[in-house]
Amino acid sequence: MLNYLQKTVIVMLLSITGLQADTTRDPYEYFFQQSIGDYAEELAIAKEEGKKAVMLFFEQDECPFCHYMKKTVLNQPEVQEYYRKNFAMFAIDIEGDVEMTDFDGKQMKMKDFAFKLNRVRATPVLAFYDLEGKRIVRFIGKTAGVEEFMQLGKFVAEGKYKTMRFTKYKRELRKAK
Repeated sequence: MLNYLQKTVIVMLLSITGLQADTTRDPYEYFFQQSIGDYAEELAIAKEEGKKAVMLFFEQDECPFCHYMKKTVLNQPEVQEYYRKNFAMFAIDIEGDVEMTDFDGKQMKMKDFAFKLNRVRATPVLAFYDLEGKRIVRFIGKTAGVEEFMQLGKFVAEGKYKTMRFTKYKRELRKAK
């Protein structure tokens, strides 16, 4: 039998655990979308849905920086909501043997798409493509956190990439504060 103090501690732990579960969400369920494996078709769907761009997250299982992004940035509800509103987002396994169709309609394995077409050598790489399938922004490595990742999203969604580099955009945001 549990005494009153033990029951109280258990209830407190359950409530804390529940609270933590509510503040973060699984990025594979709430951030990334399930791909049909045909990125030319994904572009068409993104256009229909009024998205600003397609974002690909090039990753690999043993990448600590990929895990950092998924555990501290991509699992945040405000990040998920903003990115889902503005982008179609997909994870690409740079070691994957899964067949896919690229933006130009060519079939290949994920690892060939990553290595040969996108020159991904280290992970993570965040690549944004316009709705014609042209890469417009590439960010290599993890972001410094949620704030920088949100800035990157706004940089692309607001079209700032057309007139300046991301480093200049961040510098201007700092000056404006």
